[in-house]
Amino acid sequence: MKKSRLLFGKITMFIVILICSATIFGGCREADRVKHNISLQADNFNVTRRLTVVNARTDTVLLQLTGTFALKNNSANELEVICELADGTYQKHFVYLNEYTLYVVEDLSGCNVSKYSYELNFLPLTVPDVKIVGVD
Repeated sequence: MKKSRLLFGKITMFIVILICSATIFGGCREADRVKHNISLQADNFNVTRRLTVVNARTDTVLLQLTGTFALKNNSANELEVICELADGTYQKHFVYLNEYTLYVVEDLSGCNVSKYSYELNFLPLTVPDVKIVGVD
């Protein structure tokens, strides 16, 4: 009885995960899926971009960076820039943003992404194994 209840709980959880993922990814517009795929490629260091940080009061360019990098705007009002170097190493830089600074990111290389595909990964440590046993 206990095993069947546990099995039922695991199967129900798996079905709920599938329904949620179908809802999230199935109802997207074409532009939303392309936007997601481009952002994913850029965050995986597959797109050459240019970051320009400008002081809006003085029209002075404070920083310009060109290369493959990932960006994140953190809660400390800093722009975290993770750069991939030619030798395969990575560096992390911070740019403090205030009310007078702004930044622009340009996509220089573009990328070829599919508007139809997406990937759903189940991490084996997160989702428990499901074992279905037939009973005579």
